[in-house]
Amino acid sequence: MSTEEKPAAAPRSLAEALRGRDDTELAALLRSRPDLVTPVPTDLTQLATRAGTRASVVRALDRLDRFTLQTAQALAVAADPAPYGELLGLMAGDGGDPAVAAALPGAVRTLRGQALVWGGDDRLRLVRTARELLSPSPQHPSPTGLGPTVREATAGMSPGRIQEIVTAVGLPSTHDAVSAVTALTGLFTDRERMAALLAEVPFESLEVLERLVWGPPYGQVTAEPAARLRRLLDRGLLLPTAPGTVVLPREVALHLRGGRAHRTVEPVPPQVGAAATHPPRTVDATAAGQAYTALATVEELLKDWDEGGPAVLRSGGLSVRDLKRTAAALDVPEQVAAFWVELAYVAGLLASDGEADERYAATPAYDAWRERPAAERWTVLAAAWLTATRTPGLVGGRDAKDHTLSALGPGLDRSAAPEVRRRVLTLLAELPEGSAPDAGSVVERLRWERPLRAADGSAGSGATGPGGSAGPGVGDDLRSRLARWTLTEAEMLGVTGRGALSAHGRALLGTPAPAPVPAPAPKARAGRADRAPDPSGPGDRLPVHHRAAAPHPPVLAALTPAERAAASAAAARLLAPQLPEPLDHVLLQADLTAVAPGPLRRPLADTLGVLADVESKGGATVYRFTPGSVRRALDAGRAAADLHAFLAAHSRTPVPQPLTYLIDDVARRHGHLRVGAASAYVRCDDDAMLNEILADRRAAELGLRRLAPTVLAAQADPAGLLEGLRRMGFAPAAESAEGDVLITRADARRTPPRTAPEPVPEGPPVPDDTLLAAAVRAVRAGDLASTAPRRAQAGEADGTGAGSGEPPRTGVAETLATMQAAVLTGETLWIGYVNAEGAASQRVIAPVRVEGGFVTAYDHTADAVRTYPLHRITGVAELADDED
Repeated sequence: MSTEEKPAAAPRSLAEALRGRDDTELAALLRSRPDLVTPVPTDLTQLATRAGTRASVVRALDRLDRFTLQTAQALAVAADPAPYGELLGLMAGDGGDPAVAAALPGAVRTLRGQALVWGGDDRLRLVRTARELLSPSPQHPSPTGLGPTVREATAGMSPGRIQEIVTAVGLPSTHDAVSAVTALTGLFTDRERMAALLAEVPFESLEVLERLVWGPPYGQVTAEPAARLRRLLDRGLLLPTAPGTVVLPREVALHLRGGRAHRTVEPVPPQVGAAATHPPRTVDATAAGQAYTALATVEELLKDWDEGGPAVLRSGGLSVRDLKRTAAALDVPEQVAAFWVELAYVAGLLASDGEADERYAATPAYDAWRERPAAERWTVLAAAWLTATRTPGLVGGRDAKDHTLSALGPGLDRSAAPEVRRRVLTLLAELPEGSAPDAGSVVERLRWERPLRAADGSAGSGATGPGGSAGPGVGDDLRSRLARWTLTEAEMLGVTGRGALSAHGRALLGTPAPAPVPAPAPKARAGRADRAPDPSGPGDRLPVHHRAAAPHPPVLAALTPAERAAASAAAARLLAPQLPEPLDHVLLQADLTAVAPGPLRRPLADTLGVLADVESKGGATVYRFTPGSVRRALDAGRAAADLHAFLAAHSRTPVPQPLTYLIDDVARRHGHLRVGAASAYVRCDDDAMLNEILADRRAAELGLRRLAPTVLAAQADPAGLLEGLRRMGFAPAAESAEGDVLITRADARRTPPRTAPEPVPEGPPVPDDTLLAAAVRAVRAGDLASTAPRRAQAGEADGTGAGSGEPPRTGVAETLATMQAAVLTGETLWIGYVNAEGAASQRVIAPVRVEGGFVTAYDHTADAVRTYPLHRITGVAELADDED
């Protein structure tokens, strides 16, 4: 055996290239393309096949940043295989671009890592499916703007016409069309000879080429082309593809472009600019104020729906009329009201009750949520918003069937929403503390990171955003709108303050505060990749562009439940000192109002909410006492003495006489009339009052008639009778069948226990480290089973075994004898096995024990000790000895 190791042979397929990777690289591939691990491939050949399917390749291309995608597009128009030098020329041009040259190795490494490119630098191969998707064609033009090659464009041309073109450009004629096309291609790719050829072309003909050079490369000509076009056609600088259509060959276009496949190459992501800078303390205080307002708004919303919210539409969701009523009750625009409704829904605080007359109401989780400290309540809302796929900004728009999208209705889930939200906030976290971003630069950065999604413009609707801003313009893609909505929603929720990320918002993401930005070098050039900080350390040669963009949003969003809980707890700790302390008092005024100078403690707020009506909100809440509100408190079981004691205990000012008189007056009249169920009746010891009711024309709709001097019967039901008498100015009380006064406490309506809606995932979830390790072991073992060489059996010419990939076939007696021998010798065997479901597989096992019709063995395929019934083993073969 030679002491010198043989150089590794170049891989002949993607499967061979994957076979040369170590476990870490395979795990990285499965993490970046989680669809490849569901289900776990049986071996590396199946993994390579799955990685080349159209759906998987489209998903992988969709997650490339702009520069890496441009690299793949350049490979699609390069030779197959292409040396690295050719790719560099297509990306950097003849003159070269240092920034492109520095970033290109990282882009190639990314494409290799995601199994979109394989082969060494001398033979780079784009996966066939990716080449088909990215190569130029008349039906699907390439973003490069390039057309077909000379060979492709002349495929249907007559040999005589090809010879005429060869002669016209000064090349010697050939004996066949293939050599003629080769000679013509060689001319067009030779810079000097091509420059000399173009120097002979008149200026007006060159103008035609200039219009086609950056695409689209196709043009229309008449049956009798003008002289300037005829000169180009005669020389093959334009080639006919169909009657009346010509195309600029790829080689000619590349020469005119200076060798570049793209007009503009963007190796470095655009920087997120700061629109304004505020003191961090101001940002945190503003965000805390917004957080408190968010809590108050959600509470007010669900309090308004305490006795049963609006009805659920037959198609699901909230009607436009009910959304308008909710917006009016919250004193916000309809789109903002839709945001708060959806936020309560995704947080599990709001749901439909599931009754026959289905309505929305608070869930039991809402009561538990209200009892938590304010900072913790905020983190529940913020964490739910951050991971939700529900998109309130789409409310009011139209779906694919031209139906209106309603709040709480179907069709509002967008799987990209959590990724975009977290990515936008992460970009804000990378800015210096207190810096508010320029929204346009955030959008441009996202478009650079996901150019294909920015180009598709999917999920279109003309809805306005939560802040009431105008809807998307022409070409405004979903991710851009999600980014703008994220900035607006984060401000309303209190994640940001004055546009800048707050300290508790940063903690919610689980990201540390940015380090102070050093002063730039005196002659630093903007946009250079080597000017960016290197977070990877000196040993990492990955270009800065790829180091900055490598942890793409899916990775950032994949926090474990424990990490999310820790981040929420940290955010609550930072927010708590910023929130105002609840007060235990109000200020009573002579005009029958009470002023709460801040948030009130829960029991005080609940009682005051029954005793008085909210007149205005803001930094201080104003409550107004009215006969109706006082009667509401009496109906809830409070006595007049209780109300006097309550106000005296919680007012920092003396209780005004008008308020005392109001309570006593309402209490004196409360319950003087009694309403019960007959259908309904009214009884009163004062027959004069009953006469007054009968004489009132407003009582006609109640259908009253006297049964006795102190009793009136009504055609209306008890509830309608109570409401009618109250509208007439009386203060009746309901009574039970036994004649006792019914106390109508303000018990809130609740739905049965409900869970918050699950986010709609975007493709398979990213596997965790445990699953990745198990998947890599299974793929390795399966590959060993399918490729392991075995000894020749009787009737076989050799023992390669791996060539056919077919499992061995042996008789029962031979199988048993081979198993028993392997137990004694400790040899490893290759078996074919059929499980109870009838699925056949190949396994590599080391038998330990054979008894009772079962074999116990260490299964290399499963990396575990397992027991197999002998009757399910279809055959067995010994593995070939390793060659020295």
